[in-house]
Amino acid sequence: MRRPLLTACSSALIVLLIAAGANARAPANPPTPVSPAAKQDREQGCLSGSSGGGAGAGASTAGAASTVPSASAETGNPIIDQGSSYHYRSTITAITPATAGLSVHVLEFADRLLLRNRTGRAVTVYGYCGEPYARILGDGTVEENLRSPAVYLNTNFYANAVVPASASATAAPKWSVIDRTGQFEWHDHRIHWMSPVTPPQVKDKSKLTKIFNWEVPIAVGDRTGSVDGQLFWTPATSSTPVAAIVSFVVVVLASVALVIVVRRRRRRVGDDSGSRPAASGEAW
Repeated sequence: MRRPLLTACSSALIVLLIAAGANARAPANPPTPVSPAAKQDREQGCLSGSSGGGAGAGASTAGAASTVPSASAETGNPIIDQGSSYHYRSTITAITPATAGLSVHVLEFADRLLLRNRTGRAVTVYGYCGEPYARILGDGTVEENLRSPAVYLNTNFYANAVVPASASATAAPKWSVIDRTGQFEWHDHRIHWMSPVTPPQVKDKSKLTKIFNWEVPIAVGDRTGSVDGQLFWTPATSSTPVAAIVSFVVVVLASVALVIVVRRRRRRVGDDSGSRPAASGEAW
């Protein structure tokens, strides 16, 4: 179920980023007070709170700033931006309310979500503070709420984006048509790890490890619900599969070589039999 605004803001986006930095470098001192400017950012950009991703609350922003690349450093490649690692995998565990014609998929391991709406009803996706972020109408029209901070935060892998003053979780939605295909694809910071630093949950990189559970609030018509999932650290491919692949290739090459040898031998035998003189039927 979609949380109330204040509750949703308590699980807002940037604590994912803050906590990622804090986990990489735990602050020795208590967090510094939030400045008025930061409070304004929090209201406009939903940039504070604690995450369901297991991030620790109360972390200072210094650690995050030291571990998160700047916007100019982002490559646009989700794999490179995740620390040149294919280890992260987000999986969907549930979609509620269960509705025929509604589907959601994770793209690029843990980078984006793709929602298709064939329900005949409007499906709304909510942003980081519980505000309407995007919706797909029953006729397939896709709209974004230009006053949702998520529209701007989602343009950068680490949310290093400028949120205009007009964007506010409490502002009345301003819908803009972006497509008419009945599907919406977007980057969502709730489904990935917000730092190039390895998550602290990963004690052994050779083992499959759950990093956190995540939730993206949605509504189908007037029924609220969510897309639920989990983010995992997936170990690198071990040497055993590689050896198996190499062995398979060797066997295939050996088989091909054997076929070639057998065919050549058969050809030679045929040539030899064809070159022998035919036996005469006459006796001298």
